[in-house]
Amino acid sequence: MGENDDSEIIEHHVEEEMEKKASRSHTASSSFLESVTPSDREGHSGTQSSHRLLAYSDALISIIATVMILPVAHTKVEDNEELRQSVQALLTTKIGVYLMTFLIVTVAWAAHIRLFQVIVRIDDCLALLNLACMMLITFLPYTFSLMATFPEHILGILLFCGCVMVMGVIQSLIVLYAFSRPFLLNEQIQISENQTFYKQHILKVIMRVPIMCLFASIFSFIFFQLSYVLLAIVIFLPYISQSLKWCRNKAIGQVEETPDSMLFYTYLPNEPLTKERVEAFSDGVYAIVATLLILDICEDNVPDPSVVQKQFGGSLIAALQSYGPEYLAYFGSFATVGLLWFVHHSLFLHVTKTTRLMGLLNTLSLAFVGGLPLAYQLTHEFPHNSRNELEAIQISCVIIFFAGIFQLTIWVVALYNEQETLHPYVRYGGREHVFMLAKLALYPCVALGTFFLTCILSKFSASIFHLMEITVPFAFLVLRLLVRVGLALLRLIFCPERSDPKTAIEEEEEEARVPFNPIVT
Repeated sequence: MGENDDSEIIEHHVEEEMEKKASRSHTASSSFLESVTPSDREGHSGTQSSHRLLAYSDALISIIATVMILPVAHTKVEDNEELRQSVQALLTTKIGVYLMTFLIVTVAWAAHIRLFQVIVRIDDCLALLNLACMMLITFLPYTFSLMATFPEHILGILLFCGCVMVMGVIQSLIVLYAFSRPFLLNEQIQISENQTFYKQHILKVIMRVPIMCLFASIFSFIFFQLSYVLLAIVIFLPYISQSLKWCRNKAIGQVEETPDSMLFYTYLPNEPLTKERVEAFSDGVYAIVATLLILDICEDNVPDPSVVQKQFGGSLIAALQSYGPEYLAYFGSFATVGLLWFVHHSLFLHVTKTTRLMGLLNTLSLAFVGGLPLAYQLTHEFPHNSRNELEAIQISCVIIFFAGIFQLTIWVVALYNEQETLHPYVRYGGREHVFMLAKLALYPCVALGTFFLTCILSKFSASIFHLMEITVPFAFLVLRLLVRVGLALLRLIFCPERSDPKTAIEEEEEEARVPFNPIVT
């Protein structure tokens, strides 16, 4: 009886605390509503949700991040040049700067998303300020082109840093404007008594990157290599901040949280982005990469009418036959982009929540996916059976390998945190778990195998490589069949009571229904 009495007392106290919290929240909400002036209500009627603005910004930033590869992809290498030496020069300049700026743009995208988790409604002024910010982001590819073409000249890095600093100022104006009109903020901050604290914290986080860029621009006059190091630090700034916080807590103990610490998640720089936003941005990158491939076809593979008339007697079909390798390269490259997206889609179909590390690995995978137009350009640019052609295939294999291996690493990290990140039906064991692992391992294995084939076979051509790319979709179907057969054999050997065909069909139907059932946590 004593234990029951104690539990009843505890439950009573818990109910009292919950009632007090609800009362405080209701009181704060009521006092906020009472403090709203008629002009505020009139302003609220002229606002709208920020969802469409976020969708537009997602699309724009994904395009900008992806077209960063164009200066690299359109770098011409002469037939008499050694591709290996040219690529070594590219790796130290254009490709390195591309990866750095791609990751910095994704950092800006993440900061933009978190900002509009705080600001949930927009008016005309906020929309215009956001457009000004987007205008500067669209200018970044030009500054990147200058940085990549003239890496030792400081003008490119000054323009890049200047754009980022002005973007920081505009975002600060957005924050100040939104907090001057609380009805634009999310409800949690509206009812908070610490709005000033929120505002100061958000401004401090926003200005970290512009301040780093300010130091980078200053050091460019002294030692420009250090400027690139500072810009690289920007990419990992949230992780550095989290590590420093952990060290401080270990050294001096846990720092006391603010009164609204439970509501403070809305603008934590280390808080992972939602799965939906990661998917939207990733879809944008894959779509733009696929589009860039056809732009090169339209630009370079449409013959001049006078040439068709003089050299081919007016036969357009005969003229187009000379572009056969380019068409094969396009279809092979598109198949690779499409299937990498398919694997990405299958992966995130099973994910319920993304962690910070999963987000970083996804960004690295997208950076290599963005390099696929470079692979497309290189594999049809050199003479058949030349050394440069083999090295172009090897570069393509490296790009595809890293794009796939980072996807596989996302899966490994998700499995490590499976209780938090994965649907129950796809955790360790089970058919879907095996299928997913096989899908993710296919492209790294194919890319690695092809790379070693080019080292052994001197006659391995770009045409064979692109035909292999086109046949990979069929490999997915064969792989699924092999996994089914393998699992059936294992079931027959180790679990003969479950080997009945009717039982297997019932299990498949049950597994097919599981993803659409609500997950109870």
